[in-house]
Amino acid sequence: MRSLFNGGTFTSHGECMEYKEGVIRNTEFFTTAELAKKLKMNVQVITRKVQSGEIRAYKIGKDWRIPEPSVYHWLEEHANDRVRTVRDKVVSNYVKDDHIDRLPAQRSKRKYLLEYILARFEPNRVYSEKEVNQMIGRVHADFCTVRREFIAEKMMDRVDGKYRRRTQYRLSD
Repeated sequence: MRSLFNGGTFTSHGECMEYKEGVIRNTEFFTTAELAKKLKMNVQVITRKVQSGEIRAYKIGKDWRIPEPSVYHWLEEHANDRVRTVRDKVVSNYVKDDHIDRLPAQRSKRKYLLEYILARFEPNRVYSEKEVNQMIGRVHADFCTVRREFIAEKMMDRVDGKYRRRTQYRLSD
């Protein structure tokens, strides 16, 4: 990342924007104490959230500076108007850094995760077994089990060692 002061990039929670004159000048920064007071929360709670990276901030000397866009982003993540489906909850519980360590035993949850992996495959495109294994392996180590379940759940067809995602398969609600 280049410096903010000589035409570099300003990054906030994955959002990249080119630095323009006045970004720092026009961005309000809070200390942990100021933000705690503003949100009517305990300073230690805000400090823990900043230190864990839950709220993006910059450490300057011994103190943290929290940019206003980071506060807004954190508040939006915790807003009660976000409707999370069962699928979203299952995927967020089992998928970490785009990797699934284990598939759940419960069939409905397992199906959501199979569909999460299946979404990487184009419908009607023909894949070799090696390609299927590689694509599944990026997300889950046991590609054999996932591949078999794709066939069992009629998510994919297998003919002569070639695989194809079925267009007739509809994702669960």
